[in-house]
Amino acid sequence: MQRANRQRLVPFAALCAATIALPAFAEPDEPLATPRVDIIGTKENLERIPGSGYVLDKETLESSRVFTTNEALRKIPGVNVRDEEGLGMRPNIGMRGLNPTRSTKVTLLEDGLPLAYAPYGDNASYYHPPIERFERIEVLKGAGQILYGPQTIGGVINYITPTPTQEFSGLIGLSGGNNDYLSGRVRLGGAGFMLDYIYKQSAGARENNYTQINDVNAKKVLSIGDGQAITLRANYFTEESQVTYSGSTEAEFRNFGARYNPFKNDFFDSRRFGLSATHEYTFNKDVVLLTNFYGSTFSRDWWRQSSNTLDSQCGGTFTQNRLNGVAVNVDSCNSVQGRLRDYYSFGVEPRLHVNWNGFGIANELDVGVRAHFENQERLQINATSPTGRTGTVAEDNLRETSAYSAFVMNKFIFGDLSIAPGVRYEYIENKRTDRRAGGNSGSDDLSQVIPSLGGTYQLLEQTTLFAGVHRGFAPPRVEDQITTGTGPAATYTNVGAEKSWNYELGVRTTPMQALNLQATVFRNDFERLIAVGSIAGGTTNLSQGEALFQGLEVAGKIGAASGIYSNIALTWLPVAEQTTAFTQVSNGAAILGSTAGNRLPYAPKQQATASLGYMTTSGLDLNVEAVYVGEQYADFANIDNASGSSLLSSDQQRSGQYGVIDSYTVFNAAVNYRIARYRTTVFLAVKNIADDVYIVDRTRGILPGMPRLVQAGIRYDF
Repeated sequence: MQRANRQRLVPFAALCAATIALPAFAEPDEPLATPRVDIIGTKENLERIPGSGYVLDKETLESSRVFTTNEALRKIPGVNVRDEEGLGMRPNIGMRGLNPTRSTKVTLLEDGLPLAYAPYGDNASYYHPPIERFERIEVLKGAGQILYGPQTIGGVINYITPTPTQEFSGLIGLSGGNNDYLSGRVRLGGAGFMLDYIYKQSAGARENNYTQINDVNAKKVLSIGDGQAITLRANYFTEESQVTYSGSTEAEFRNFGARYNPFKNDFFDSRRFGLSATHEYTFNKDVVLLTNFYGSTFSRDWWRQSSNTLDSQCGGTFTQNRLNGVAVNVDSCNSVQGRLRDYYSFGVEPRLHVNWNGFGIANELDVGVRAHFENQERLQINATSPTGRTGTVAEDNLRETSAYSAFVMNKFIFGDLSIAPGVRYEYIENKRTDRRAGGNSGSDDLSQVIPSLGGTYQLLEQTTLFAGVHRGFAPPRVEDQITTGTGPAATYTNVGAEKSWNYELGVRTTPMQALNLQATVFRNDFERLIAVGSIAGGTTNLSQGEALFQGLEVAGKIGAASGIYSNIALTWLPVAEQTTAFTQVSNGAAILGSTAGNRLPYAPKQQATASLGYMTTSGLDLNVEAVYVGEQYADFANIDNASGSSLLSSDQQRSGQYGVIDSYTVFNAAVNYRIARYRTTVFLAVKNIADDVYIVDRTRGILPGMPRLVQAGIRYDF
C-alpha cells in the first residue's frame, strides 16, 4: 500500500497555504470561559479527590516526543498498554491487571465526553485519535470514577484538547523518519476558535503493515450572555491501513523472523465524524450547571484472509503450512472476509456542581443524569477471491442500546478531612435483530446500583491521604448478552455484567516544590470477570469467573525550570489470581487449563517506566527513558512453553497463541532545542534504541513490538 508522498501531503499543503491567506482574527473585549468536563483539573484539586489521580501535562508529552498514545500512557503507574498496528490507532489499555485487549475495561473520554463509539453496547476500541490532538491526559481510578461510567471496574482516561486562543495564533509542524514515517500538522486559532489538522503515516511492526490517517478537529468557545458560555466541537477522522488480525505461528516467527506477515490483501478503512456542545450556566460562584450534548458516527471496513493462526478460512493445507513454518501465498487463498461495521451514538448529560453549607460544614455536591443511545449495524460478507468485495452474507445484524444513568456524590468537608459518599445508577436496554431471512430477534435489560465511599485527609500541609471503596460495574456487549440465530434457534441471555468491589489506600505528597510523589495500594475483587472471548479473533471462548487483583503503584516526579529532572512510574502486581476456574458462558465447561490459583493472562507482575532529563534555560532539553514490562502468561493454563504441553494439541502447540511472553526493556531518547527568537523547536527522537525484538501479544498468534524508529522534526509557533 505504498503511495506517493506528494499525494499524501495534499491536505497538509492546503492548510499550510491557508495560514498565509487567513486574516488575523479580531480579539474579543473580554476573556472567554471554556466549558469542559475535567475529571481532575488542576493539581490542587487532587487534595480533595477520593481516588488515585494522575495528570500528564503538555511539557511531559512534548519533551519525550511521544509517538503514540501507548507511549504516553506507559508513563502512568497501574496502566498496561499493549502495541498492535504501529500508530496506536487501536490501543489496548488495561488497568491494575485487567486484560488490555481492545481497551474494553476502561472508560475513555475526550473533554469529558464519551470517546468510544459504543461505550455501552460494544466498548472495544477500533478507533483512537492521534496523540498530537491532546495537550493533557487525566487518569482517575478509585471511588471518584462513579461520576463517569458506564465502566467503573478499571478507571477513567480523559483526553484534553487545547483551549482556543483569543489572539490569532497557531503552529506548523513537520516530522519524518524511517519505517515510512511522515507527519504534518497545522493549527489555527483566534477569537475563541481553533482548527487543528494532523496527518500521519507509518509502516508498522511487520511486513505488509502500513497506516495513514487524517484528523481534523474544530473547536469554538462562545459567551452567550451573563453567566453563560458554550463550547462547540466538530471532528472528522479517516484511516486507511494495510493490516491483518493474525499473528505469526511459532515456526513462522523462528524461520522468517519477527517482521514476517504474508497477508498483503488485508485492509482496514475507517471514518469517524463527531459533533458535540458543552453549555455552562453559572447561577453564581457556588452553583454551575454543565450540559453535554454529543453524537458521532463511526464506520469501519476490515477485509482479511485470516483472523488467527488456527483460522481455517484458507483451508487445512494453508493452515498446516503456516504451523509448519512453510511460506504461504495468500493469492492462492480464494477467500476474504469483510467485517463491515457502522455505529451511531448520541446522548445528553447535564451535570450540576453546588458548593453549599449545611450542619455547620462545607459541602461540594455533584449530581447529574445521562441519556445515551447506540445503534450498531454489522455486516459480514464472505468473498471467494483474495481481493473480492462481494459474496455470501454471513452476518447482517442490528444491535440497539438505550441507556439511562443518574449519579450523585456529596463531599462533606470537615477541615482537613473530607468524606465523599456517592452512588450511580445504570439502566440499560439492549436489542439484537438478525436481519437475514428467517432471522430472530431478542431483547433484554439490566440495571445496577453502583455505590461508593471515598475520603481524603490532609495529614500535613503538603501531604494528603486518600482511601475509597466502590462497586465495579461494566455492562456486557449486546452480542454477549443476547444471542440470535436463523430458523428455530431460540434467543437467550448469555452473560451478565462484570461486577467487583474495588478498594484503594494511598498518599500524595509534595515535600518540596520540585518533588511530587504518589503511592497507592489497591485490591479489586471480582465476583464476575468476563474473559476476552471473541474480541480480536482469539480462539478462547467467551468465559467468566471470579478473580482477585492486588498490588501497589508508585509515581514520582522531580524537576525544576532548568537542570536535571526525572519521572518514574512503577507497578507491582503480586496477585492477579483466578479464584475460580473460568468457564465457557455457552456450556459451563472449564476453559483449557484454567484453575483456581492460576495467574490471569496478560497481567505482568512488574512494570516500570523511568526517565531522566536535562533542561537548560537556553532551550536545550535532553530526555532518556526506559520502559520495562515483566513476564506474563498468554493463557489461563499458565503454560511456560507451549511445545510439548500435554494440555495442548499439536496445532495449539505450534500456533503461537500459548506460552509465556518474556519480559523486555525498551530504551527511548529525545532531544529538543527551542530557538526562542524564531519561535521554532527542532527535535530528534529514537524509539527502541537497541532495535530489540520482543513479543507483545499472543492473542491471535505472535505479534512483535515496534523496531527502532528514528524521527526528526521542526515546529514553528506563531
